Amino acid sequence: MGRFLHLPTPVEPPDEDPLSGVANIFDVAVVFIVGLMIALFSVYRLGDLMDPTSEVTIVRTNADGLQEIIIKRGTEIEAYELTGEMMGGDGVRLGTAYRLEGGQIIYVPDDPAAAGTSDQN
Repeated sequence: MGRFLHLPTPVEPPDEDPLSGVANIFDVAVVFIVGLMIALFSVYRLGDLMDPTSEVTIVRTNADGLQEIIIKRGTEIEAYELTGEMMGGDGVRLGTAYRLEGGQIIYVPDDPAAAGTSDQN
């Protein structure tokens, strides 16, 4: 019976790299971050931010109540901070703006020449 039984010879266990587990944790973290980014983009519908031809306007309010307007046109991004200061000065009335029931705003100029559309035949 002993001649048919092939038992492996006792060998020392191979030395394991203690940092091999850290590499796996890093891989899991990268997958989690990518998944979180995809989920946030889909929930907040921010896919247009990645499109180089789209135009997006975002109004952001911080904890102090100050608002910031972020405008993305193509690949250019501009940010404007709104302050609570009132502005004043001399100006010219250009027209009237109306808000429709659906929330859409329509601007009607007082003078067609002021809006840049003059009727010349």
